Amino acid sequence: MPAVAYRKSLPVEDAESLVDVTLPTPEPGPRDLLVRVEAIAVNPVDYKIRQSADPGGEPKVLGWDAAGTVVAVGGEVELFSLGDEVYYAGAVDRPGANSRYHVVDERIVARKPSTLSFTEAAALPLTSLTAWEGLFERLGLRTGALEQTGALLVTAAAGGVGSITTQMACALTSLTVIGTASRPESVDFARRMGAHHLVDHHRPLAAQLAEVAPNGIDFVFSTTGTERNLTAYAESLTPFGRIVAIDDFETLPIGVLKPKSISFHWEFMFTRSMFRTADQSMQHHILTQVARLVDTGILTTTATRDLGPINAANLRAAHRLQEAGSAIGKTTLTGF
Repeated sequence: MPAVAYRKSLPVEDAESLVDVTLPTPEPGPRDLLVRVEAIAVNPVDYKIRQSADPGGEPKVLGWDAAGTVVAVGGEVELFSLGDEVYYAGAVDRPGANSRYHVVDERIVARKPSTLSFTEAAALPLTSLTAWEGLFERLGLRTGALEQTGALLVTAAAGGVGSITTQMACALTSLTVIGTASRPESVDFARRMGAHHLVDHHRPLAAQLAEVAPNGIDFVFSTTGTERNLTAYAESLTPFGRIVAIDDFETLPIGVLKPKSISFHWEFMFTRSMFRTADQSMQHHILTQVARLVDTGILTTTATRDLGPINAANLRAAHRLQEAGSAIGKTTLTGF
């Protein structure tokens, strides 16, 4: 089958950083689906693994956002049948979905939104799972709890995770949602996602937050800049506030959170699949709920740019966009 892989960690400008390869079609395990991949989306995790995990010459396939059609099922599969159109983010400790056929555990898969194309659907799984788990499991928000008031800060509200987090928070809670964005086009996109207020993450945050939320903020969904902004979060959060972060950093001076008893939470949507947790199927249920919300018009895809067929040249362009840190919404690729 055709696939895109890398054999050595190289800069994205190098033509060998991602290459077209032919690999055997994988066989599904007992709880696995074999999916014919129709579209994929690209996330920061793709280039971070490409840069840091050298496969030593063996072809390693990346890609953890996909939509496609089930063409074979394992002997213990219960949730899906041949021909089902599905979407999912996959597992980071298994081969990725930048291939014509892909094997994935059914417990982290859902039927794609019927109102979306494969391309539009492929933009949603990883970021939707991250947003849902971060908001409703880590921060402890309640969906539809209109009596739950307060303010939520979402950093990089026009980015992949930020844009769907903003949508969910605005649609499913009664919180005032404050997003960060710095360019006119990202401010416009964040507003379209529903943000009530926008502040500039290139300027000191605390003073800007005091203007739009004079009573303080109650929650922070930190998609980027956590280490840089932690002091501002501590200053702006109300006592007993909560932070959830998804980015990477070397150190974090969490002592600044103690006076207000602010709690800090990690969100990593691959935890369930990596550790085969007993509640893996929660991701099936979350993605099923997201599909319903899309099909009823409450949420919308965050796909903004499709780079064409799934091949090495187009994936290098997608990685380049991610590494630049300026992508708005989600970048997709469609077909082989």
